[in-house]
Amino acid sequence: MLSLFNSLGKKTEVFHAADRNVVTIFTCGPSVYQRAHIGNFRTFLFEDILARYLEYSGFRVKRGMNITDIEDKAIIEAEKKKISVNRLTGQVIKEFKREMKALRMKPPDFLPKASESISETVAILEVLLDRGIAYRHGGNVYFDALKFPGFGKIYGLDTSAWPPKKRRFHKDTYPGTRWNKGDFILWHGCNKGDRYCWDTVIGKGRPAWNIQDPGMISRHFDKTLSVYCGGIDNLFRHHDYTCAILESVRPYPMAKFWLHCHHLHVKGRKMSKSRGNILYTDMLKKQGYAMAEIRFFLIYGHYRLKLNYSGARMKKTAEHLKSFRGIVKNIRNNAYRGTGKVSGISRDLKKTFIEHMDNDLDVKGAFDGLFRILSSANARNLNPSEASGIIRELRKTDEVFQCLF
Repeated sequence: MLSLFNSLGKKTEVFHAADRNVVTIFTCGPSVYQRAHIGNFRTFLFEDILARYLEYSGFRVKRGMNITDIEDKAIIEAEKKKISVNRLTGQVIKEFKREMKALRMKPPDFLPKASESISETVAILEVLLDRGIAYRHGGNVYFDALKFPGFGKIYGLDTSAWPPKKRRFHKDTYPGTRWNKGDFILWHGCNKGDRYCWDTVIGKGRPAWNIQDPGMISRHFDKTLSVYCGGIDNLFRHHDYTCAILESVRPYPMAKFWLHCHHLHVKGRKMSKSRGNILYTDMLKKQGYAMAEIRFFLIYGHYRLKLNYSGARMKKTAEHLKSFRGIVKNIRNNAYRGTGKVSGISRDLKKTFIEHMDNDLDVKGAFDGLFRILSSANARNLNPSEASGIIRELRKTDEVFQCLF
């Protein structure tokens, strides 16, 4: 049975869907003030593997991914480029969808934008204000973190050392991995000269980052989610905020499983503009790598461990995939067109794949296990029916990997 490491509780658990009829997944999508780099796509690809493997395992999956298109960073970036936020984010969204397709990512069922979920967000704010969990300060609205029992439970935050003096944090995001021990902003009230405001029943303003996801989730999911996913950085000042907001207005848990993907580093250092080490897919394509090889590099390594990029490692990983595909090609050349018979080799392929993937999505272990089995099988000694059966099994596997053929 599939087991996954649940950030809520910090332990590996046997997976059971919140709803036996469908696995519901919501994933933190891109903040579209700038183009997604390969580190971002590592997280999105882990989520793609998760959804695809659940479908391979017989589950029906319904998935949403948010698009953060109205926030402090987008407004600042648009002003810097002297264009509207809509134009800026529209260009980035178009590029993101193009790269998703090129990387063979399955489009989520829902791709809601924050700017199109204002009514749902305001409805949540009304409830929070009515219950006294949120409060107004000037034109802004803040969430009183200590009004939510168990605040910080996903991260494991110790709130016993909370500062006695009330503090309010008014930015959408803050750099680093230090907790802001205080109340966080939910709604930016409009000031004179502000260009991006909505006129609502709670006043003119715009939603802050941390309430945007609850608004977008509410648009499409009204029960406990089976899985909520994101990057490891979302464990600081984001997912616990999202959880506290939604569980303050709903009488049931937000999600059963919380999964987090670790960072991609470049030569041991986190990607950043200041270091000049941000990498994009087209930069790797110019070096001669196919999108299937880029996808493979980003999934070939356990999602909960840091993945380090270097030119040498990228080359070695791409060659590893080419070697695998070479073996597959030889087997295909010996196969006839048809389903073929189930042989000991095809049974071993399926067993190895499932054993590793059921172990918290061990993609690397699964791929290497398949490689060992195929390497020991002499393609010339396979009869056409056996070869066809092997190819059929590998095609099922590739519904998850999306890079073997």
